[in-house]
Amino acid sequence: MNLESVRAFVAVAEEGQFRHAAARLGVTQQAVSKRIAALESYLGVALFRRVPTGAVLTGHGESFLPHARAVLMAVRQAVASVRTAGEPLRVDVLRSHLASAEILRDFHRTHPDIPLETVTLAKADAAVRALLDGEIDVAFAYLRSPVEERDPLLKSAFVHFEGLDVVVGARHPLAGAEQLGPGDLGPFTAWMPGIVSGSEWGEFYREFGEAFSLVIDSSGPNFGPESLLETIGASSSLITFVGRKTRLTWPEDESLRRIPLTSPTPTYPWSLVWHSHNRHPGLRDLVSYMRAGFRPPGRAAKVWLPGGTDFPARQVF
Repeated sequence: MNLESVRAFVAVAEEGQFRHAAARLGVTQQAVSKRIAALESYLGVALFRRVPTGAVLTGHGESFLPHARAVLMAVRQAVASVRTAGEPLRVDVLRSHLASAEILRDFHRTHPDIPLETVTLAKADAAVRALLDGEIDVAFAYLRSPVEERDPLLKSAFVHFEGLDVVVGARHPLAGAEQLGPGDLGPFTAWMPGIVSGSEWGEFYREFGEAFSLVIDSSGPNFGPESLLETIGASSSLITFVGRKTRLTWPEDESLRRIPLTSPTPTYPWSLVWHSHNRHPGLRDLVSYMRAGFRPPGRAAKVWLPGGTDFPARQVF
């Protein structure tokens, strides 16, 4: 049985389309089709049923999927067994200026001897796939559903609850406030051009907007944080949101205010996600570091969490 055919099968099963699986594997769609055909010929059964939207597993495919994943995991474990001690811990931080990267920087200051390699994947789903494929060791993400439902060997834990700030220009009517509540923002449009449709943070802001009747506009090209802040700084009507640990550099000649949101504080729930079979020594140290530093909101804290966040029923570690 060809290992690349097994890898292609798992990719199509998870992506639902041969085209997306090909992009994930870095090969042509024709190559994926040939690998699936060879695997089906070897097994003597059809693994997929073609539909207008892509491909769905047959009964045989559903039976084969957990075993195919186990084969790939066994290969990853074999590779991990001969890893060099100095191989970096591969960590998905989503974006280099977000709280996840700041947290990892703090970890690096405490453990400078542990080599790190950061990646910035597009969504939590991409991070989960990379964990299952052995492409990364650990990821920071907002999980809208328990990751253990995807694969029982995956583990996750809350590691940081990040409050939001609102950013306004110096001429904005809210610029003089020391703190604001979500109810103060109703008359203004929040411009968030970096929101990716279907992403976990997109769903976070959708729920947040609906909960407090806020207009959150994600239209327009995203030219990065500095361009966004230039637009906000020049406006007397637009606002934008940033996480409290998000690292920002004010554009030159722009006077902006970063104001905490309170009563309640909209809170973004970051989790750490890893594979239970991963034996990288740096992963153990990172998990221990996050465990020691985790501080959940107190029972009296006035916070707003998205509806899918099961807390405090879902505990850390």
